[in-house]
Amino acid sequence: MLDQNAYNHQLIEDFRASRGKESKPLNGRPLLLLTTIGARSDQLRTTPLMYIPDGEHLLIIASNAGAPKHPDWYHNLVAHPRVTVEVGNETYEATAHVIEGPERESLWKRIVELYPFFIEHQEKITRQIPIVALER
Repeated sequence: MLDQNAYNHQLIEDFRASRGKESKPLNGRPLLLLTTIGARSDQLRTTPLMYIPDGEHLLIIASNAGAPKHPDWYHNLVAHPRVTVEVGNETYEATAHVIEGPERESLWKRIVELYPFFIEHQEKITRQIPIVALER
């Protein structure tokens, strides 16, 4: 059985050790590190996530691999939308903005064309998978 915390810890270490190099350990998908403030703990939490470039923003998808609940990092950024993003050799502060309505529907269509596995994630659950834009 996969220990997700150990796996994430190793991804974070590997990402930071290879700064400045293209990092795509998630089956060839682009990776960033998102640091949020815990919604209840107020502690810093860093999570490796795949992202999708969208103009000046990066999009992250709160699918939680099709789990019935939103991932912890999503609850954290809803409570504290100021986040830190590490991508490539850059680290910057950003504001997380949950995309809703027609804009979300349009982005969702594009996302599932690029990454059809998100359709499977959505079909397993009743909650709508959030799309979050990270804005500098």
